[in-house]
Amino acid sequence: MPREVTVVAARPHHDRYILVLDGIGDRTAAESLRGVMLCVDRSEVVVSGDPDEFSDHDLIGLVAVDRGGERLGEIVRIDHAPASDLLVLRRPSGKTSLVPFVRAIVPEVDVAAGRLVLTPPEGLLDL
Repeated sequence: MPREVTVVAARPHHDRYILVLDGIGDRTAAESLRGVMLCVDRSEVVVSGDPDEFSDHDLIGLVAVDRGGERLGEIVRIDHAPASDLLVLRRPSGKTSLVPFVRAIVPEVDVAAGRLVLTPPEGLLDL
């Protein structure tokens, strides 16, 4: 199995992507790569010019605070749901909460400062 591959093309298919990889020319070779985790060097990721666009790796690890600065938890994962992306917030208690990643609930993201501000509706973090 190659240690490095080049993605030639990609397209969404149901809940995953189908990739065309350089040098993987037949079904048998492609099947041998099923389930393999692909990693990308962060320095090679093209940064979007849109200030409201973030990659998962930008958000994971950010501390979530309320408008008053009280720590609400840490972002541990992003779930990509049909209606909106969901921030998986690990609460100080260890419990996790799902927070829709929409401006009304996440009005401020400051990746450089390592935090984001949440204004969740009453009870959202208790679900």
